[in-house]
Amino acid sequence: MDKKEEEKVIKRINELYHLSQERELTPEELEERKKLRAAFLENFRAGFRQQLEDTVVIDKDGKEVTSEKAKEAQRRKGLRKD
Repeated sequence: MDKKEEEKVIKRINELYHLSQERELTPEELEERKKLRAAFLENFRAGFRQQLEDTVVIDKDGKEVTSEKAKEAQRRKGLRKD
């Protein structure tokens, strides 16, 4: 999901929230809200996972202490040569 699409999803989730404060949502609106929230969370988790996998951790002595799981993900992406 690109940034523009994410903004549209967030805007619609907020619209449905405000509607729910004024009246009860219809079954269609409840289903739409459920799908939008799921899509938003999926996109958020994917971005967060990407950020974590691309992070290199260095301790105070300058030694790399990145987890093996992150190193493997970085190797798969071609970000590491070791």
